[in-house]
Amino acid sequence: MKKLLLIVCSVFVLLGTQALAAGKVLTMSTTTSTQSSGLLDVLLPEFKKDTGIEVKVIAKGTGAAIRDGMDGNVDIIFVHAKEREQQFVEDGYGTKRYAVMHNDFVIIGPPTDPAGIKGLSDAAEALQKIADTEAEFISRGDDSGTHTKEQILWQNSGLELTERTQTIVKKGKQKEVSFLLPANADSWYVSIGQGMGKTTTYADEKGAYTLADRGTFIKYKYGKTPAIDLEVLCESDEMLANPYGIIPVNPQKHPHVKYDLAEDFAKWITSPRGQKLIYDYRLVGKQLFYPDAIGIAELN
Repeated sequence: MKKLLLIVCSVFVLLGTQALAAGKVLTMSTTTSTQSSGLLDVLLPEFKKDTGIEVKVIAKGTGAAIRDGMDGNVDIIFVHAKEREQQFVEDGYGTKRYAVMHNDFVIIGPPTDPAGIKGLSDAAEALQKIADTEAEFISRGDDSGTHTKEQILWQNSGLELTERTQTIVKKGKQKEVSFLLPANADSWYVSIGQGMGKTTTYADEKGAYTLADRGTFIKYKYGKTPAIDLEVLCESDEMLANPYGIIPVNPQKHPHVKYDLAEDFAKWITSPRGQKLIYDYRLVGKQLFYPDAIGIAELN
């Protein structure tokens, strides 16, 4: 009888442990550029080691990631479109935007540089030259943070713009995306509705220009075999700044979200531990991201 009781108790303890472990899974929607850089492969195992919390990652464009948060499909979002992030919080979908890190966008293109933009530090001027020469340009076209930044740059170029709506497929689901592009774009502008990695690869195959975050460019230029041939041709414009923020989904909007786990991750990634991991992450000696929550001097 005692043996049977011991077995029954062991079963209940096992079931309780499994239930506890299952409750420590956090679902995060983030950008393809964050995932493509390889940073999450470093951060998430360390977070689990420190807290026991596993993070399930859904990678997509920033617009789709924000919609995941608005719909309560995830517990936290980690994206890079600051104005849209702030609106997400102001509308009550997120509790607080935590500044995590930044890098920058770069305009990359073939070594032959048919538009003659190499060395320019004015991104809008570079895009204007690409449009004037009708050199092929590949756009993500996926309502991502990168796609949002691209449209801002086109607006600053002074070119006549038009609006286009296209249907893209993400994870087997169709959605419509509307965006601005140059009015003369029919013969040279290609919108593919894909993430940063696939867009970079396609631009390389076509010998075309594209806008990329520096982290993904470094990954595909120096961290993959075969490496892409594309080069950074325009950089260092303030308009190319690329800050990333993380936002727990508001439990007042969606009571089912795992807010405590989301807060744990937001505070961990902005703590000295998380910020040092971000600062130290490099590919072939090249730094991909710079921490924003803690000054670099404090991390050295």
